[in-house]
Amino acid sequence: MPSGSSVASSVVSRIGQRRQVVIPKRVFDALKLRAGDFVEVSAEGGRLHMRPKRLVDIGEETLSARDAVKVRRGEAEIKAGDSQSWRKVKDELAG
Repeated sequence: MPSGSSVASSVVSRIGQRRQVVIPKRVFDALKLRAGDFVEVSAEGGRLHMRPKRLVDIGEETLSARDAVKVRRGEAEIKAGDSQSWRKVKDELAG
């Protein structure tokens, strides 16, 4: 959980028959989650970690207009069967 969260560090939840885990309401609300949101799930040192993840849509204003044009052009090239080396793409994005 993000630092500064007022949610208790330990809340018990049950794993369902289809490996589904219910996120307790107070945790769900504290993290401002909504139905359909994504979470990243990992395991380390015998512990299960979950953290909210947001998928980026190029239609959102998270990319600059210039970068959004490059992404759209790249998608069109892929659909057309064209491709470029990663080095060239990386250099264009950095420029």
